[in-house]
Amino acid sequence: MRVGLVIYGSLDTLTGGYLYDRKLAEHLAAHGDDVEVVSLPWRNYARHLCDNASRALIRRLDGGRFDVLVQDELNHPSLVLTNRRLAGRGTCPIVAMVHVLRVDELAQSRLRPLYAAAERRYLAGVDGAVFCCDATRASAERLVGRALRGAVAHPCADHLANPATEAAIRTRAWRGGPLRVVSVANVVPRKGLLVLVEALARLPRDRWELTVVGSLSMDRAYVRHVRRRVARLGLQHRVRLIGAVANRDVAAHLSDSDVLVVPSWFEGLAIAYLEAMRVGLPVIASTAGGAREVIDDGSEGWLVAPGDVETLASRLGRLCEDRELLARMGLAARGRAERHPRWDESLGRARVFLRTVVSEHRPSAREIGA
Repeated sequence: MRVGLVIYGSLDTLTGGYLYDRKLAEHLAAHGDDVEVVSLPWRNYARHLCDNASRALIRRLDGGRFDVLVQDELNHPSLVLTNRRLAGRGTCPIVAMVHVLRVDELAQSRLRPLYAAAERRYLAGVDGAVFCCDATRASAERLVGRALRGAVAHPCADHLANPATEAAIRTRAWRGGPLRVVSVANVVPRKGLLVLVEALARLPRDRWELTVVGSLSMDRAYVRHVRRRVARLGLQHRVRLIGAVANRDVAAHLSDSDVLVVPSWFEGLAIAYLEAMRVGLPVIASTAGGAREVIDDGSEGWLVAPGDVETLASRLGRLCEDRELLARMGLAARGRAERHPRWDESLGRARVFLRTVVSEHRPSAREIGA
């Protein structure tokens, strides 16, 4: 297949979604497909909508050199009308790669009706979709109001080294000192970092420390707000915001921690969950989204409702006090990660779906002759 992969910015961007897209491109190339990345510039939502009037964009996507266009759904504002123009030209099929919907990311925004209208129209106009989890698929189908043709291909974590051993997990859990909490998430409102800070502030300060691994440049105003709140709570020496790190370095931060906490307001299925579980960390995640597809509440970690500071503080307090529970949950997390599909298996499902869409779109020899 000749695949056009449409993204914003660089495929090397340090987020889970871009890691997924990069793994997909690598998987397709490894199986003999030609993959061309079509990068659109990062701008604001309004300017992205203006891309739909771009003749240059139509020419980039309609050169007859693709069998299928795979579009990261994040790009929907630039493509919502562009795709309709492409469909009118009878070009190749279009498949959306859906990690999380914007309407779910920004559920409290006053602009949500605009996002919903654009996203609904975009999803209704593609030929199929690959979803990162069942929860994202269900959310997309609720938005569109009907079933969507597609496949679910979960993210994976076998790009990391071998899973932690039982001995290493137990040694880490019982090493003493403060509970080492890590949050692997870009510092943006949706990831719920302030909720985590408020929860930790309810615990004795000598019983925990927090390291936040994630970009500090995506929403600078929010980062400043977080820093001010940490200062007002007197937690400057307990909370470290270290910024983004290379994907290969994430495992080191996870392995040096005791528990991953990402209390997002909504999350599809964060790769960070699976990475943490692979190295034997329990995960505290949000009930809103796809975490329940890999975490059973009370087994590999806990699921906490968005914004529930009290419950989150209670769960963290238990891990501070009960290191045997920490070890037991870490072992359960590692076991779940070992049972989870590998990238080759998961993305193999995505490739089969893409090939099916391509084969059904191509005209038959009889149609060509006619």
